Amino acid sequence: MKRTDGIAGDVIAALGLLTRLPLPGRASHRGAEAAWAWPLAGLTVALLAAVLAGIGGWIGLPVTLCAGLLIAALVVMTGALHEDGLADVADGFWGGFTNERRLEIMKDSRIGSYGVIALVLSLGLRWQAVAVLIAGGAWIGPLLAAAMLSRAPMAVLLQEMPNARGVGLSQAVGRPGRAAAATGMLVTLGVSLLLAGSGAVWVALAVALAAFGVARVAQAKVGGQTGDVLGATQQVSEVVALCAFAALA
Repeated sequence: MKRTDGIAGDVIAALGLLTRLPLPGRASHRGAEAAWAWPLAGLTVALLAAVLAGIGGWIGLPVTLCAGLLIAALVVMTGALHEDGLADVADGFWGGFTNERRLEIMKDSRIGSYGVIALVLSLGLRWQAVAVLIAGGAWIGPLLAAAMLSRAPMAVLLQEMPNARGVGLSQAVGRPGRAAAATGMLVTLGVSLLLAGSGAVWVALAVALAAFGVARVAQAKVGGQTGDVLGATQQVSEVVALCAFAALA
């Protein structure tokens, strides 16, 4: 298949890494430098999920079911990549007493009680927040903005924090330059303002604080970031973004 370069190639690279969507071509060769486009991958899957929820509302489904369909679509289209990271981080961070043991638990494919609880809370809070947004009317803009805002911090953590394991997905992706991470944040903030208005600024600040909190905990628990830590950052950031937009609705 033909390689695509430039902006389109970076977007395809982001979709290929963060989603399970069928793609028209191979990713660009830029690797981690395509991390600026990760929020655009979130925008894409959120838009598709919003279409499904909109169809559900059109045929008369209750708001809660429309919200549930939307969350389910997001999970399916991303292959539960971020949810898996959240569960692994919850099990590892609070199931081990040393850095080495925590990383070992995170690598284990089995899920423990901390991981289950984290997933239940993440899915439940996002479901309820989306239901509140849908019930309030103008929900598509905030939903799309939340999808972007929750993915922009991943590139920042990948750029700023050392890899705690030395192997794995985040190590294979590489370390983006500060320009790539900054570009992702600027694109995200600009598009979010267009989609959700000035309230997006306050939501972005809340997401930044949440991501900073995850980063501090990760540094203390395992000495850096991993692919699971990035996934957990996305989940925590999305919960915060959706709840914040729901509060502003």
